[in-house]
Amino acid sequence: MQLDPIVVEEGVRLEALAAIGSTNAEARVRAQQGERGPLWITATMQRAGRGRYGRTWISPPGNLYASLLLTDPSPFEQAPQLAFVTALAVRDAIVAEATALAPQLGLKWPNDLLLGGRKCAGILIEGEAAFADGPAMLNRLTVIIGIGVNCVSHPPAPSLAASEASRSPRFEEKPAYPATDLRAHGADITPERLFARLSVTMCRRLAEWNGSRGFDAILADWLSHARGVGEHITVRNSGAGTQGRFVGVDHSGRLVLELGNGAMTKISAGDVFPFTVRDRRRIGDPSS
Repeated sequence: MQLDPIVVEEGVRLEALAAIGSTNAEARVRAQQGERGPLWITATMQRAGRGRYGRTWISPPGNLYASLLLTDPSPFEQAPQLAFVTALAVRDAIVAEATALAPQLGLKWPNDLLLGGRKCAGILIEGEAAFADGPAMLNRLTVIIGIGVNCVSHPPAPSLAASEASRSPRFEEKPAYPATDLRAHGADITPERLFARLSVTMCRRLAEWNGSRGFDAILADWLSHARGVGEHITVRNSGAGTQGRFVGVDHSGRLVLELGNGAMTKISAGDVFPFTVRDRRRIGDPSS
């Protein structure tokens, strides 16, 4: 893996690793050891790749696994907006390498990319916030943006028996969107090429977002590529399901649902991407 030279000039660094547990977990360890980034960590494969709610992200060689570590990218409340920034950056990178795929690519709130109606990429945002003198004084915000893109392979759809065996109140019984990969849609893109592109597109989208000051433009662009707007959907958060018509996304990044009785409810991306709040001494201080 290599960064684009443009990104290197901006002070972004990369550590390309072989097989590790999880790029997000590795980035978290680096942050706890004092690393402030911006630092990309990539892996050829993951032994313990994760999605939301601890779901397994199958991670064989040939696909892209990368995490970006940032420190203080925005105020604490706006950090979940990075899901929208990242989704656009990943889409930008794929389109730059395979323009023909653009009409098939869609964005699913808040953290997936769809290709032909199937999931080809996922985003996992995690973070830790340290407060110096109570909740009003943020001392440091560490954000880790995990990205997985299925370049050459994807997990098969689970069998009905497997779905029944794994049924749990915390997880969906079956994936709402089956998986796919770029090669299955005629795009021969190596993870190395895609990452080089992503290093640039992520840098550009972060600059556009500008610490949340440019979120209105990001959101408008995201909505122009979103799937499911106007349709009836089920939103699951920690196992709880809310059904309604997907009206849109407000300017705080919250999904707006119209319920069956006509009432409107909003679901925060911050609920989907929880951030750990810790004492200042436990972040960036190896001696604690």
